[in-house]
Amino acid sequence: MADTPWWKGAVIYQIYPRSFADSNDDGIGDLPGITRHLDYVARLGVDAIWLSPFFKSPMRDFGYDVSDYRDVDPIFGTLADFDALIERAHALNLKVLIDQVYSHTSDQHPWFADSRSDPAGDHADWYIWADPKPDGSPPNNWQSVFGGPAWTWDGRRGQYYCHNFLAEQPQINGAHPAVQDELIDTARFWLNRGVDGFRIDAINFLMPDPALTDNPPAPADDGNPRTRPFDFQLHTYNQGHAAIPAFLERVRTLFDGYDGDRFTVAEVGGADSDREMKLFTQGGKRLNSAYGFDFLYASRLTAEVVADALGKWPGAEGEGWPSWAFENHDAPRALTRWGERSSFAAFARLKLRLLLSLRGNAILYYGEELGLPQVDVPFDKLQDPEAIANWPRTLSRDGARTPMPWIADDHHAGFSTVEPWLPIGHDHYALAVDRQEGDEGSLLHLTRHLIALRRHSPALRHGTLTLAEAKDALLVFDREADGQRLRCAFNLGAEPVAYDRGAPESWRMLDEENATADTLGGYGSWIAERI
Repeated sequence: MADTPWWKGAVIYQIYPRSFADSNDDGIGDLPGITRHLDYVARLGVDAIWLSPFFKSPMRDFGYDVSDYRDVDPIFGTLADFDALIERAHALNLKVLIDQVYSHTSDQHPWFADSRSDPAGDHADWYIWADPKPDGSPPNNWQSVFGGPAWTWDGRRGQYYCHNFLAEQPQINGAHPAVQDELIDTARFWLNRGVDGFRIDAINFLMPDPALTDNPPAPADDGNPRTRPFDFQLHTYNQGHAAIPAFLERVRTLFDGYDGDRFTVAEVGGADSDREMKLFTQGGKRLNSAYGFDFLYASRLTAEVVADALGKWPGAEGEGWPSWAFENHDAPRALTRWGERSSFAAFARLKLRLLLSLRGNAILYYGEELGLPQVDVPFDKLQDPEAIANWPRTLSRDGARTPMPWIADDHHAGFSTVEPWLPIGHDHYALAVDRQEGDEGSLLHLTRHLIALRRHSPALRHGTLTLAEAKDALLVFDREADGQRLRCAFNLGAEPVAYDRGAPESWRMLDEENATADTLGGYGSWIAERI
């Protein structure tokens, strides 16, 4: 595997900085807290960490509303703290990826302050501004992801400005050459500090249709109830503009000028995400990888769901490389979405085995290696603006952002000495790191075993994937690379399913749980190498 880029088949550990470790006793996680726990992350065997935003921000959307792209928010530390984190991570052979939020800024960013105050100034058209319709209503029918129109009236400028998320997150005019130059310079700033790559947030929102054409209505989908006005439209004109790939080629050109296989992965959501992900990673001149919400928003984990997701990335000529996440900061914890509380422990083991067997990169969300379920955060403790706006019909992002439990018998689970910014799940204490470190049969130990298995297996790391069976709860596929042939079999359900693995002399078992020669027990699985 020496000739394969480090990122191809990598396991990437996502850290939400507010919730990982608090070093200064203010109840909020920070960069020095992350640095102190990098040894723990390195022992997992992952290839890289991905840090959610830590840039200066008024925190209306907890860092995804950036007011200074090139500095650290004081609640997280300083640029010197970031440099120390990079140095320690690299000493532990961990790559460091950071978020880049290109499609919008904070309304407190100096660019926007200048844009709204001076229609003829240097930043006048760095955002999407438009006159009202003759009746004073917004320029078109676009809706915000977080609810309500994607337009806010600004009396200082006498126009509406566009925002696909909060009103405090004005939409950047990503087609503007000067804006692109500034974003490229920002990327260069972080690459020069030693960053190994970017996860680019909501990149398909970078450039809306300049004609501001109305979006068409979306057809009804009884399987996915609509909870926001945003869900009633096809987002034909406010995302996925045809000029986005040309900008991504500029990003790639910048990256190719650095040593060490720097890596880029795009987050792409929406009904058209499959086409956009392919477009954004096509031909080796754009981004390296992309991931969507195939699993993050799936209400059930079935063989058909997995087969459909994998089928979108068959490995065709010129195709990019997929990345997969079962959990992240924008979706409820997968155990709670997919499992039954009585079987969380067994399902968590099956879920990790599946994630780490898929063709593509595996993104592991902090605490996923502990089997953390979603926390039911009461309304009076909610912080997430989306959760508050759409309560009680909400994605409940706060419940997946709660503090990391380090110490089972500590009042604040070893995260902080004071009350944290979000409550710790009452059932998270028993799953704390120190408790699982002492139990060789724990999910934490299994995670290390599975990552090591993947690291040393060319077939699991970067091999082809051929689907053998995908029906109801039974999922079977083959992985192959460099002369190694594996078969991976999973029972995604609680009831046993019949599956004959064939002559035992044909296989060398690499990993197995709750399985026999002809049956996969509830949440059972095995991975075997053909002899």
